[in-house]
Amino acid sequence: MSETDLPVLEFVDAVPGLPGMSRCVLVQLDDSGALFRLRSVIDPDLQLVVAAPAVFFEDYSPEVDDVTAESISLTAVEDALLLVVVTVGANLAESTANLLAPIVVNQRTRQCVQVLQQRGAHSLHEPLIPA
Repeated sequence: MSETDLPVLEFVDAVPGLPGMSRCVLVQLDDSGALFRLRSVIDPDLQLVVAAPAVFFEDYSPEVDDVTAESISLTAVEDALLLVVVTVGANLAESTANLLAPIVVNQRTRQCVQVLQQRGAHSLHEPLIPA
């Protein structure tokens, strides 16, 4: 399947600092389904590497309040796809994840939102692989 055939995800709120990310496609980068590229369909040069956090952070469970869930029509937890933005380093060991503001995707409606975590000690630059 080419990128032009992929379903488009729509952010219901603007991504801070990235206005062109309102409509994107999610492209799997590895066979394990751990890493993806989130590419804007508005500005194809605008891309983020994102990861499925469960692969790297077993106990990570961000909070999604009812208002946020409602904003993307999320009514069932099994419809949620959780992603974290990755800052790519020279290698996987030098790459970090933003656990402070995960992206929640409603896989059914293809709407998504970035959710700033208000509680807990979540890092903006958490190493993907512990030292």
